[in-house]
Amino acid sequence: MNRDMLCRAARPHLPQTFSRTPFRLCRMPARAALLGLLASGGLPAAEPESETGPHEMPPLVITGVALHSPLTVVTDPKIPRQPVPASDGADYLKTIPGFAAVRNGGVNGDPVFRGMFGSRLKLLTNGGEMIGACPNRMDSPSSYISPESYDRLTVTKGPQTVLWGPGASAATVRFERDPERFAALGGRVDASFLAGSNGRFDRRVDAAVGGAQGYLRLLANRSDADDYQNGDGDTVPSRWDKWNTDLALGWTPDADTLLELTLGRGDGEARYAGRSMDGSQFERESLALRFEKDNLGEVLQKVEAQLYYNYADHVMDNFRLRSPDPGAAMTMMRNPMASNVDRRTLGGRLSGTWRWDDFQLVGGLDGQTSEHRRRQSSYNRMSGAYTDADSFPWETDADFHNYGAFAELTWYATAGSRLIGGARLDRAYAEDERDLLKNNMGVSWRNPTAGEERSETLTSGFLRYERDLDRLPATAYLGLGHSERFPDYWELFSATAVMSAPTAFEQVDPEKTTQLDFGIQYQQGPLEAWASAYLGWVRDFILFDYTTLPSGHVRTTADNIDARIMGAELGAGYRFSPNWKGDASLAWAWGKNSSDDRPLPQIPPLEARLSLTWERGDWSASGLWRLVAAQNRVAENQGSIVARDFDESPGFGVFSVNGAWRLNRHYRLSTGIDNLLDKTYSEHLNLAGNGAFDLPADTRIDEPGRTWWARLDVSF
Repeated sequence: MNRDMLCRAARPHLPQTFSRTPFRLCRMPARAALLGLLASGGLPAAEPESETGPHEMPPLVITGVALHSPLTVVTDPKIPRQPVPASDGADYLKTIPGFAAVRNGGVNGDPVFRGMFGSRLKLLTNGGEMIGACPNRMDSPSSYISPESYDRLTVTKGPQTVLWGPGASAATVRFERDPERFAALGGRVDASFLAGSNGRFDRRVDAAVGGAQGYLRLLANRSDADDYQNGDGDTVPSRWDKWNTDLALGWTPDADTLLELTLGRGDGEARYAGRSMDGSQFERESLALRFEKDNLGEVLQKVEAQLYYNYADHVMDNFRLRSPDPGAAMTMMRNPMASNVDRRTLGGRLSGTWRWDDFQLVGGLDGQTSEHRRRQSSYNRMSGAYTDADSFPWETDADFHNYGAFAELTWYATAGSRLIGGARLDRAYAEDERDLLKNNMGVSWRNPTAGEERSETLTSGFLRYERDLDRLPATAYLGLGHSERFPDYWELFSATAVMSAPTAFEQVDPEKTTQLDFGIQYQQGPLEAWASAYLGWVRDFILFDYTTLPSGHVRTTADNIDARIMGAELGAGYRFSPNWKGDASLAWAWGKNSSDDRPLPQIPPLEARLSLTWERGDWSASGLWRLVAAQNRVAENQGSIVARDFDESPGFGVFSVNGAWRLNRHYRLSTGIDNLLDKTYSEHLNLAGNGAFDLPADTRIDEPGRTWWARLDVSF
């Protein structure tokens, strides 16, 4: 597709004013011409066909992800990656600059973006939210996401959108599936198989059949692995086995209408070197209904409606995937113990899109209700009798509700500049339904806030200016955003209860983030480069403190502080020749606890990625060098409900290689070796070892040593 064809393809998506005026962007290279559309936050962009054809798979393994626009990352989760991701969303997000994860070992880490954790990241799947149930986030929301079962991953950085729910101060992450479209009766099948070190075996199928009036799509996957070895050959308890199945039934009576029903189930198990219990069940049930109607009229362009139901049923114990620890400081861990928790979430969203000559408005309503329950096993030390958790009735401990209204307006001021603003108003509720409180020594007392409800009115908004520069083939933006976030379940209910002391439910206030985001994206000839940066102030930042008691128990408390944050992500790619291309990225985050004049905890260190790729015809090969600096800015015994800073961490470098071969239009084979030099290293954001596996409690969990993998992709 040449430049003139691209301009003609893009014009129909512009407001009428643009079609009557010269399209100045067409003087730029094709990719730069698209930036104005992609950065606008609403208008669809014309996408050229792949150079390899609509049915062929490119012979590439992704080692890094560039920005789709200066503010947004968009990527295809189905493309093979290096390092080979685990089966969950957090490990996949780590391939995007700025993301890290609190590491558990093999699987189910908790994603972190720019040092921000938990519900500061809005994590959505097809517009719905799957919220974990474990009080310590063993089943983080990302652990229920199988990335390769989605068609598109979109990340919006900072509080720069209000369309997808409240509280997303760090970023909004959306895993999405596209509706199927068949001109005539037919079908397709996409599948992949991956085998690797440590018993790794993944298999996935994505099949669809349908016609002009509708479709049926089946997505199924399974991933399992054994314990891995670090670079010294020591075994790290980390095995997992997870599966997911989803079925989508769509009705498409015309090109502008979609009604889709989706049903899904999943389950799995995972053991953790850094926890006193393992996850022996991650059962998921999902149900969703969405409706879309496009091209309604000259002003009201589109209507979207969605309802979703997500249910997580999680079991953790210390005896199914390990043996109880007889030397545990906590007496209860010396005996069989299990806990069963669940979370039932129901939500919905209604939105419309209106367009005038130079304006586009997206507005609507959304809401969500969520109930959390728990039940605990029992062990009689006198008789040695164990009664599993499922023999006891459920007890509801928390109820959450949120109702919001949002609007986002884009003004296309000129052919090369846009002003985007948004606002949302939310009403949030939480009810404490715990009759009794219990500390980690097993002592119980009546809950002083039993039956009490908290409610807050929260406001969020942003204003952003974007411009396609006159003298450079580049797009730049500057935006100021504000986000108010109601404390989540973990912040209100997971801190250690202390008799006669206020509970977190009583004293933790909503978090308020005000952040300046700015960036630029450039492309000319063989060079493309991008940068995004931020500077933020967080009032009432919710922070966890850890205190080790003389008994050996650890007590956690949640409180509010004020904080300052800043950082940046940079990236560049240069094509040296038709066959050789180099890429580099850099991510840096910084945070300060202004209230106590000390570093903010759980901030990932400076990280760089360098890669060199060779491509020729159906073949490709590349190397990835990941460099991570030491982290000396720590706040010992402070962090989140999942992890804390317990020491400084050294830097490290890891080198990996991969290659790919497209056999024909239907088959692609890719293979790689991660950590080629078999280095022993650990990430800064990590859990300490657990005594049940003879791992020191003040030592981070090591990452895998040399790991080989091979993957076959099939498409018909």
